[in-house]
Amino acid sequence: MSTGQKLFLLFIGVPLVEMYLLIEVGSHIGGIFTIALVVFTAVLGAQLVRLQGFAAMQKLQLELAEGRMPAEAMLEGMALLVAGLLLLTPGFMTDAVGFLLLTLSIRRVALSKIIANVVVASDVSGSSSPPGDEQGGQGRTLEGEFWRDDSGDKKQ
Repeated sequence: MSTGQKLFLLFIGVPLVEMYLLIEVGSHIGGIFTIALVVFTAVLGAQLVRLQGFAAMQKLQLELAEGRMPAEAMLEGMALLVAGLLLLTPGFMTDAVGFLLLTLSIRRVALSKIIANVVVASDVSGSSSPPGDEQGGQGRTLEGEFWRDDSGDKKQ
């Protein structure tokens, strides 16, 4: 599936599915109760994200204090941000995905799959030449000093 198709599904498909679900639920329990349920899930989700966000922040600070790279805590914080955005978006499908991301085991599985697909680009050639230097570092290096004199003495 191409990137364009994925974006189409994301920006067109998801809202259509959400509208369909809201209409279906509204026809069974009524419009007022459907709205109340959407507001309730948003408030509950925001509270849960807040609590888990504090825990992730404490974990991040602890890892920093111990001198370790807090990569996992940062990724969990990003996942919690996505969960919060999904929970604040009106709809039942986005709420379901948001609540799933709040589940620690599911969040860790999702993050491990994302990490497995990430490729980190690095230059391991050992070359110290600047980018665009076709001579492989054999060019001329000029050293010197520069200063700007803005004293107002301008020659005509």
